Amino acid sequence: MKDKTIDYILRATWQAVARMYNEEAAKYGATMATGFALLSIDREKGTPSTALGPKMGMEATSLTRTLKSMEDRGLISKKKNPIDGRGVLIHLTKEGQDKRELSKTTVLKFNETIKQHVSEEKLQHFMEVAEIINELIADKKIYNDK
Repeated sequence: MKDKTIDYILRATWQAVARMYNEEAAKYGATMATGFALLSIDREKGTPSTALGPKMGMEATSLTRTLKSMEDRGLISKKKNPIDGRGVLIHLTKEGQDKRELSKTTVLKFNETIKQHVSEEKLQHFMEVAEIINELIADKKIYNDK
């Protein structure tokens, strides 16, 4: 990957990972977004719909489509938030809990396979670099809008 920019490597790698997850999810009639949503919903208490978007890094319109599809497929149910009647809690159905376990297994297999091929030290460096990149972006230290 010599002469490639950091952003190119990040994007190309993420696209490959996303494509891999979508291919795997397609075997079960799902998408990567569905799997990610299943993993982001609290199994016992449910999750407020307003908290899901930021938790998953998804725009509201994409999340709405994903949740609608999941509800249509019987993976989730929506219930009024007992603490805040204006809000909605997303809960996993029995089918959703089963698919969540499948998603969890898929993610863990990916992680284990990477760990078999990359040393712990290199993974630690990768995590540190990713954290620094995220902090620089969050702190607006790359493109300052002043």
